[in-house]
Amino acid sequence: MALSPRPGLALVAPLVALVALVALVAPPARGWDGPPPTVTLSVENGGQWGHWGDPEFCPGRSFASGFQLKVEPPRGFFGDDTGLNAVRLLCDKAGEVTSSEGPRGSWGRPESCPAGQRLVSFRLRVEAPRGPWDDTAANGLAAICSGGSVLEGRGAPRGAWGNWSLPCPPGAGVCGLRTRLELPRRGVDDTGLNDVELYCCS
Repeated sequence: MALSPRPGLALVAPLVALVALVALVAPPARGWDGPPPTVTLSVENGGQWGHWGDPEFCPGRSFASGFQLKVEPPRGFFGDDTGLNAVRLLCDKAGEVTSSEGPRGSWGRPESCPAGQRLVSFRLRVEAPRGPWDDTAANGLAAICSGGSVLEGRGAPRGAWGNWSLPCPPGAGVCGLRTRLELPRRGVDDTGLNDVELYCCS
């Protein structure tokens, strides 16, 4: 679908940026239970449709040591594919956190760092806008652990991998996330998850 059928995003962007800034200045409302995040990790190739969900953080000052992806498999030539629908962080002390979640697809297998390690960087597989054809936006996520291991979730096949985000500062690790999701549009081209931000804590 061309960009024009999704109006109003330009007007929302400044407000979304302000909300993100406030979220980093104030301690998170849910999870972490410690000082606020120090760094936000982002990538340059994220999709631009939909709205950002609430930031969510691992409980009890724990860090993300892995993740899971919710993915819709390809639906064939005439189907409306959405690709990636959600990202779930797996926290090292217990529990899991998810920001906004699309309704389609199913959760894949967990991808976990070696014992004692945490996530420190990520990248997204994203399909660029296709004009009048079916869009999917984000299709996969990969992450780097603090010991250097690379985890790649089993996402949908479309799109291309972008560059890695900057890493968390030394001694810090990923502790939370928020995701940008386009909600179902009632018979119009859907894309599901578009973009991801991860938060570093220390």
